[in-house]
Amino acid sequence: MIKTIGFLGCGNMGGAIARAVCKAADPQNVYLANRTAAKAEALAAELGCNTTTNAEVAGRSDLIFLAVKPQMMEGVLSELAPALGEGQAVVSIAAGLTCGTLRGWLAGAQGRPALLRVMPNTPAAIGKGMLALCAEAGTAEEYLAGVEDLLAPAGRVERIAEGQMDAFSAVAGCGPAFVYPFIEALADGGVKVGLPRGQAVTYAAQMVLGAAAMVLESGKHPGQLKDEVCSPGGSTIAGVAALEERGFRSAAIQAVEAAFRRNQELGKV
Repeated sequence: MIKTIGFLGCGNMGGAIARAVCKAADPQNVYLANRTAAKAEALAAELGCNTTTNAEVAGRSDLIFLAVKPQMMEGVLSELAPALGEGQAVVSIAAGLTCGTLRGWLAGAQGRPALLRVMPNTPAAIGKGMLALCAEAGTAEEYLAGVEDLLAPAGRVERIAEGQMDAFSAVAGCGPAFVYPFIEALADGGVKVGLPRGQAVTYAAQMVLGAAAMVLESGKHPGQLKDEVCSPGGSTIAGVAALEERGFRSAAIQAVEAAFRRNQELGKV
């Protein structure tokens, strides 16, 4: 049973996950540790949880979120492994690093802690995230279900095969950084044709929010929804044609492919 939850790392994603967890669990049972202690202290003051050291997180937590950079993970796990054992679960949010790689770095553990991976995205910070969850073969259902419950306030959580994690990350994890420049560009276009900057940003962002909701809630293919906006000879199809002439969809596909390749590179340790 998951009672105490620890975090190693309180950066943007670690902080986003901690905010969600503190809505699903008693903050007094949540412990934060960070290389820069002041960051953990500030987040703990905001959420009403506790700060401690990496070693104490490993020693006292039923479930530990590893929110450190992929290139730091081996050192962190190798150092903490002797404090870990049966009855604990470790959840990595690092891109690219497989359960097999992580298990190798846990070789010094006293027992065999459960091992899971979560791939979040930054909208999780406001409860609008898309998160993927997978686990090492044989992981008890109580850990999978427990992590799902803890992450529910962050947004939509879906279990996927580990082999899909790099692809998921390329779309949903990296995707917000592809969408923000699009919103900015739409706002720039609005300014160019006469809208005040603040209004243009609001209109563009709300439009993207609504369009995304239409995809999720209508069940229609995005292409069908696009067609429903495009009247024959109208302004919308003129804009769509301008995007196509400049390789809009091809650029988006290539962005996902590039992010996917980088995720795979990060996993080569």
